[in-house]
Amino acid sequence: MPEPAAWRYQKITKPVFDLPTEHLLLEGRVLTMTGDLFEEGFVEIRNGKIVAVGSGADLEAASSQSSAAVAETGGTIMPGLINSHAHLNWDGVHDLARQSMDDPRPISAFKAAANMLKSLRAGVTMVRDLGFHDLNLYSKQAVEQGIFPGPRLKVCGAAIIQTGGHTYWVCREASGVDEMRRAVREQVRGGADLIKIMACHDTLEFTDEELAAVVDEAHRNGLPITAHATYDACIERVARFGVDCVEHGGSMSDATVALLLEKQIPIVTTFAPLVQQSQPEIARRFGIPEWKIEERQKAIADPARYEGLVKAARAGVPIVFGTDAGSPAVEHDVIAPELAHMVKVGVCSDNMDALASITVRAARVSRMDDVVGTLEPGKDADLIVVDGNPDEDLYALERVTTTFVRGRRMHG
Repeated sequence: MPEPAAWRYQKITKPVFDLPTEHLLLEGRVLTMTGDLFEEGFVEIRNGKIVAVGSGADLEAASSQSSAAVAETGGTIMPGLINSHAHLNWDGVHDLARQSMDDPRPISAFKAAANMLKSLRAGVTMVRDLGFHDLNLYSKQAVEQGIFPGPRLKVCGAAIIQTGGHTYWVCREASGVDEMRRAVREQVRGGADLIKIMACHDTLEFTDEELAAVVDEAHRNGLPITAHATYDACIERVARFGVDCVEHGGSMSDATVALLLEKQIPIVTTFAPLVQQSQPEIARRFGIPEWKIEERQKAIADPARYEGLVKAARAGVPIVFGTDAGSPAVEHDVIAPELAHMVKVGVCSDNMDALASITVRAARVSRMDDVVGTLEPGKDADLIVVDGNPDEDLYALERVTTTFVRGRRMHG
């Protein structure tokens, strides 16, 4: 593995936010995401870990053998939610380009802090932040050093693009093989967990040599690499060159779907900008112009727009939840509309499949499925309590009453 980021060598006398881990026996409806659903069940957490999960029939024995405080939740206990495509330094309110070019770095940091709190209140216990310059590296440091209470973060540093490429105003521009490798190494030095590239917009970006170099350098440093790829030619190209994940997705031929299956490459879909901006009562509050609302309404009603993604999902390509949070009208607590749309268009077969996309499959994308994503003894106590039954009504997720990360109560 590469050398750790410089901040990891700092001695921490005491976290600024020194939140205790709790020893609790939570009672309620338990949705484990392993296939078990206990209408009356319990989850015991201690020292930041899940130590027991069971049915109501096992509760008396568990409580008699444990010194845990018993807490009746009155809701559904389930794994914490994972947003696998977000931008914490964008707020969803102001213009993306102008935020990226004009916001002073301290303001960007405050926005990330605010959006981490909003995420926790929405039940999001891990965020995969895919770039705003390199500021997500500092968000990660702030959380891990206890400077600010936030969800777990998986960060890419700055997304890498060809010079003048798509969203050049918020990414790390590079030209040529050596510059591609240097750009990757800069993110690695800063403590990135993954590398992101912007592989297309209206045209394909990067030369073959550049694309090969950026993928090779990420893997040489032991990091996964993900690609912004929104149509067939781009998706096929980045899959062939060896990326580990596709962001957004789009139209896909049968051959491209077969390639994704062969290489076991998941897609993180991001419908929330379309969903939110197509609703006039929401879009107008965020200053979305009328022509854009009409354009979004046409797009969201066009089944052809989703054919490639639906085909991929039905073939078995893993579909993972992401909202592109921070995009216009997409704040960091917008969760249920994305999940509901995934079911509506058919990239998820039903509510439980949608919940898997935001828990167990999302954990797998971030290589964290041995730690989080399901409620199982031995895993970290990243869990939430929901007022309602999200497996029956996804909009119950708008009523998260409690959020734990590593057994620490972060909300509720």
